[in-house]
Amino acid sequence: MRVDDFDFELPRERIADHPAEPRESARLLVVGETLLDRQIADLPRLLRPGDLLVFNDTRVIPARLLGRRGAAQIEVTLHRDLGHGVWLAFAKGAKRVQPGDHLLFAEGFAAEVTGKTPAGEVALAFALPPAEFRAALDRHGHMPLPPYIKRPSGGSARDRSDYQTIFARKEGAVAAPTAGLHFTEPLLRALEAAGIGHLTVTLHVGAGTFLPVKVEDTRDHVMHAETGFIDAETARRLNEAREKGGRIVAVGSTSLRLLETAADAEGKAQPFAGETALFITPGYRFRAIDLMITNFHLPRSTLFMLVAAFAGLGRMKRAYAHAIAEHYRFFSYGDACLLEPERRA
Repeated sequence: MRVDDFDFELPRERIADHPAEPRESARLLVVGETLLDRQIADLPRLLRPGDLLVFNDTRVIPARLLGRRGAAQIEVTLHRDLGHGVWLAFAKGAKRVQPGDHLLFAEGFAAEVTGKTPAGEVALAFALPPAEFRAALDRHGHMPLPPYIKRPSGGSARDRSDYQTIFARKEGAVAAPTAGLHFTEPLLRALEAAGIGHLTVTLHVGAGTFLPVKVEDTRDHVMHAETGFIDAETARRLNEAREKGGRIVAVGSTSLRLLETAADAEGKAQPFAGETALFITPGYRFRAIDLMITNFHLPRSTLFMLVAAFAGLGRMKRAYAHAIAEHYRFFSYGDACLLEPERRA
């Protein structure tokens, strides 16, 4: 399909720069045969007893670093740990950064540029032992907010908590699984009281999730790879919920992509540990999930392509037009949708 098919106009004022307070007060657009305006707090009444919510428990690291190369200011966002102290990173002004350059981020916290990829990423080698590197990153790094959220150059201290879900346990993401940002402990208790369960899987979200699609045809786009994990007990619980008539509700595109990657041909969940570069576009046959909760995504993005594949491109364009007209808040800190699958012959 043409990437232009996934384009739409979005006014800048619809982009949320801060999350709703409290988190479950965010609006929720239920997208099925009709459109219903609700709130996240309504989920215990919108879902059924026996349904199972699947969250991503990855934890975002403060991967954005501000430093210097001599007199020049440099900003990098770490996005993939290659091991042995080497990270791939996106760098602003990457063309000016060359192998052999030394970047200083703070006293005792520096990296050498050891290479560049054809895609423009830079490889950075840090000399610190792992524990000291993590401590330095925590002291000097900033949360890697997407570029459409406006902040001062030093970032905002609140984003350390705002851009982290309550499920965040396993460190390794450089972007938040943002659909999970809407959930709080009181909401989880209300869902449990309604007979709606939840569990977690792990997909370490990479900064590639923000990369624009630069090709004209979706067949020519190369999806970024991300590392994910589903253990045997989690797979068992997923299969048991479905066998008992419950629906699997993927909270976010990251959970969905991992569940679909790990499912066998019959849709049964299997244990998984590895990388997924699954790119979902219209025509994909979903096996592992029944419903999806997700935020409103960027035009022409792989995420909008995914929701169009699940709920139908025409239906999603109507839903987004409704959301824009009704002043829903878009993107990472914005409102959400509860999507029902498109019925197919």
